[in-house]
Amino acid sequence: MLKIAYHPIYCHPLPEGHRFPMLKYELLPEQLIHEGTCIEDNFFEPVKMLNENPILAVHDANYFYDLLNITLDQRAARKIGFPLSELLIEREIIIADGTIKASEYALKYGIAMNIAGGTHHAYTNRGEAFCMLNDQAIGARFLLNNGLAKKILIVDLDVHQGNGTAEIFNNDSAVFTFSMHGKNNYPFKKEQSDLDIELENNIGDAEYLSILQETLPLLIKSQQPDFIYYLCGVDVIATDKLGKLSLTIEGCKQRDQFVLDICKSQNIPVMCSMGGGYSPDIKVIVGAHANTYRLAQDIFF
Repeated sequence: MLKIAYHPIYCHPLPEGHRFPMLKYELLPEQLIHEGTCIEDNFFEPVKMLNENPILAVHDANYFYDLLNITLDQRAARKIGFPLSELLIEREIIIADGTIKASEYALKYGIAMNIAGGTHHAYTNRGEAFCMLNDQAIGARFLLNNGLAKKILIVDLDVHQGNGTAEIFNNDSAVFTFSMHGKNNYPFKKEQSDLDIELENNIGDAEYLSILQETLPLLIKSQQPDFIYYLCGVDVIATDKLGKLSLTIEGCKQRDQFVLDICKSQNIPVMCSMGGGYSPDIKVIVGAHANTYRLAQDIFF
């Protein structure tokens, strides 16, 4: 059964100017249930982790406790991008717990999802761009530390480079970081992933898919991962306000289909975090994300 992490706190309202992107967290499960792609039993509710060890295995203790206590200095808080609050920090911890639990479900069922997550701009000791705790890094380290995986491949196809993820796993041979992103987009000072593919502005479906189809099978062959994290942001589509690429919704769907097909055919468990999506029309965002879940059901179940 497809298992999906969802918690009402995902829809926690933010200050004016940040509320619109949050709507997708409420509307996406409603859409999936309404159309019959999912039922209530597909969803599970993560919790606020009382055990801090999975977070501290990735993030600096001083940084994490400054988040918890809302004592982060103003400059560091500004880089995160919105006012910090206890509820906001709780939300971030719950997202991380959702990714850990979804990782365990992926080991059982082949695939699992987190409706939130993809917080790939969070570094070991700082946050950036609305990311405070790096959920996929926390999930990956959890699997490794508990002997549930030996080699992990992170496939980050959000339009923005996974700079925090690259920093966290720098020189860690157990995790291979692959980021395919806009060359001229945030972050403007990029970190070095194990493999970065920088894309020029306005790249379309055919060229994008060709690059991915040439790259990913070779990566899997060379790295032999026994688990994959997939960050499937839909900010690669042409209408996205924060992206500079030109994929169609169908092209984005074909991207997801290729990644999930290869995971299934190679028998590699995959855990998906949704990442970005900022088109002006919320129906476009929800529809593009919903395609990933439809494909997961079709391919794995």
